[in-house]
Amino acid sequence: MVSTMTATNNVHPHEIHKFGSMAERWWDTQGEFKTLHDINPLRLQFIQRYADIAGKRIVDVGCGGGILTEGLAKHGADALGIDLSEDLIDIADLHGLESGVNAHYQKISAEDLAEQQPESFDHVTCMEMLEHVPDPGSIISACARMVKPGGMVFFSTLNRKPKAYLLAIFAAEYVLQMLPKGTHDFKTFIKPSELSQSARAAGLELQGMVGIEYNPFSKHFSLGKDIDVNYIAAFKRPE
Repeated sequence: MVSTMTATNNVHPHEIHKFGSMAERWWDTQGEFKTLHDINPLRLQFIQRYADIAGKRIVDVGCGGGILTEGLAKHGADALGIDLSEDLIDIADLHGLESGVNAHYQKISAEDLAEQQPESFDHVTCMEMLEHVPDPGSIISACARMVKPGGMVFFSTLNRKPKAYLLAIFAAEYVLQMLPKGTHDFKTFIKPSELSQSARAAGLELQGMVGIEYNPFSKHFSLGKDIDVNYIAAFKRPE
């Protein structure tokens, strides 16, 4: 995961089109993105273990339609969501107007924002995005450059283990139909050791990591010790 790409080409156009084409269904809490809505409170819970977000300037990288961005804003953050899909930014803006939640959105890459606003954010979040770009290391480095010294950076992604293929792709996409088919590509999943190595190379220090677990009987998600499938990690930029 050594960064070799520039901001202009660190993107899969088909990924932008894939998620952008589903933008209008992003806020249907019982639709294809129900899983994102279900795990959003857990993400916020984990973030608040390590960071005080009220009154803090936070950028949500790869914000999609703004589910986490709005959640951060509801908890008092000055939240900016960034994404490269015009359709998703439009939906995020529209939903903010409808919900009255004061979050901000911008179509810009993480690398370009890091160039324009280095060390400008109290905290940075980047959820379920690293596995969708050609060079995740470039995103990790950009997040590290954007955060202020002493600030936290949060990543969530999927572990490249057979269990993750079985549960996150075969079961979630094809059997239970919890996610749109084709959402994930197993070879792009990232092992925790790889994420940690790239974060260290970017000057970040691991503070904690947990798994996001799903119980098919209760149909509920929870935070736990099992990081074999979906996991979320907290890193700190040293003072």
